[in-house]
Amino acid sequence: MSQITDSHPLDRPVWNALNGGWSALARGDASALRLDQSYGPFGAAANSSVESRQALARLIPANGELWSVETEETLPPPGAAVVRTGVLHQMIATSIEPVAANFDIVTLTETEADEMRALAHLTQPGPFFARTHQLGEFVGIRRGGGLVAMAGERMKLAGFAEVSGVCTHPDYRGHGYAGVLMSVVAERMLAREETPFLHSYASNSNALALYEKLGFRLRTPITLTVLARQ
Repeated sequence: MSQITDSHPLDRPVWNALNGGWSALARGDASALRLDQSYGPFGAAANSSVESRQALARLIPANGELWSVETEETLPPPGAAVVRTGVLHQMIATSIEPVAANFDIVTLTETEADEMRALAHLTQPGPFFARTHQLGEFVGIRRGGGLVAMAGERMKLAGFAEVSGVCTHPDYRGHGYAGVLMSVVAERMLAREETPFLHSYASNSNALALYEKLGFRLRTPITLTVLARQ
């Protein structure tokens, strides 16, 4: 089968992150790679050959999943099955609209790791594993002695960084926390001369409207494919 081409680095964000900013956390070989399981479920094959797809299948956890993000749906390797797929909007921002905040924003550290995981598991902004919070800098808002909102970084590849882990406790929604935190994260990326990007389900119209208001624009639809062993 033909080699998958990289017309743009973000057409294959997982593969390029595993060969870029995630390289120290990549597991596998030249045929297929996955992120260390303590950080997240992401993986990708080098190309669509049988050899690469078989190598990808070997990286699927025995009782877990492997998530692929590509411009096209990932073909299930022999011995694996597609659990689900989803259409995402991949968005990028070359500038960010300033968002005024009348509340304190804190940079989160390892001491808040348990709170970060608890908030992510409650709100489900996406996969958030034991060490996901170590993939980049996270910022948050505290109220009543607890963490009620956060946003941070996930994929890193040459010239690009992903805004991710954006979530707000249900009791504290409607205060604009997500927009403010995202703007802080994205502005820090721009200051490092990285282009912020993100992924959102195409059906999440409220989230997409917020991202557009901040300055993000659709780059391309992209497909999430979740694989598991048969």
